[in-house]
Amino acid sequence: MNATLTDRYIDAATRTAPEPQRPDIAAELRERIADQVDARVDAGEAPDAAERAVLNELGDPDKLVAEYIDRPLQLIGPRYYLTWWRLLKLLWAIVPACVVFGVALGMAIDGESFGAIVGAVVPIVIQVIVNVGFWTTLVFVIIERSTNSADIGLVGEWTVDRLPEPRENGAKVSDLVAALIFLGLAAGAVLWDHFVGFVYFSDTGWLPFLSPQLWPWGIGVLLAAIAAEALLAIAVYAKGRYTWALAAANLALNVVIAVPAVWLLSEGGLVNPEFWPRVTPSDSSATVESVLTIIFGFVIAGIAIWDSVDGFLKARRSTRP
Repeated sequence: MNATLTDRYIDAATRTAPEPQRPDIAAELRERIADQVDARVDAGEAPDAAERAVLNELGDPDKLVAEYIDRPLQLIGPRYYLTWWRLLKLLWAIVPACVVFGVALGMAIDGESFGAIVGAVVPIVIQVIVNVGFWTTLVFVIIERSTNSADIGLVGEWTVDRLPEPRENGAKVSDLVAALIFLGLAAGAVLWDHFVGFVYFSDTGWLPFLSPQLWPWGIGVLLAAIAAEALLAIAVYAKGRYTWALAAANLALNVVIAVPAVWLLSEGGLVNPEFWPRVTPSDSSATVESVLTIIFGFVIAGIAIWDSVDGFLKARRSTRP
């Protein structure tokens, strides 16, 4: 069932409220909106138009819920607070991750040890977080102080068109089908690579990408982990949502898959040792193998981290009323 504008408005409003207060705020908002919509419909307005008009009058849901819970929205003054806070959260979500990836990748390609990379990345991330917060805040302080809190186009009038779509909790049929298809293709690709090969050469035939030494135990563990991922997807659908326990199970599966894969990759035991010399020119094979191995390792770790965090975010969203 598609979410109505009222559902989306209440979801957007309650997501920033303290957990114990969300049911009461949601119920009060729904009753308040319904009363105002009914009054407009009784006056002759169409229901859809009445709903949009009421929500437009209520304004930004984050601002409205701040009034409910008596949370001041102020940096120096209230006009730019929400714009500043939303931009700052977005920058904190993107910039440090990009810096970590760039610095770690560069140091890894340069041959630095894992300890040296961690020792360099941690203080850099702290500096980036502090600098992003400071300079973003300073810009808004200057804007607010220099304009005497007058609107210069950074805020604009809030309308229901700005309402975010409800975020999924991982329990849709399409999510289950997509996950099972993807996992089935992944398992098929692993078996195809072992029994047939990945690249065909006219002189030697098919060449596998994964190391033949992984068979049967390494490949067996990977296939078992893929089967466990399929069971997890089914469990999420059967439950109707992600729970904290299912998110923790998802994290455990990602650790089981990613940690051995990255370790084997770093030790040269994941990829067939004959693969890179055959698919790259001999004079640059070592360099290409080193760079692609590092990138491949970052991709494996990045996917595992992203999927684990996404599971916990879905579990957190599923606790909302």
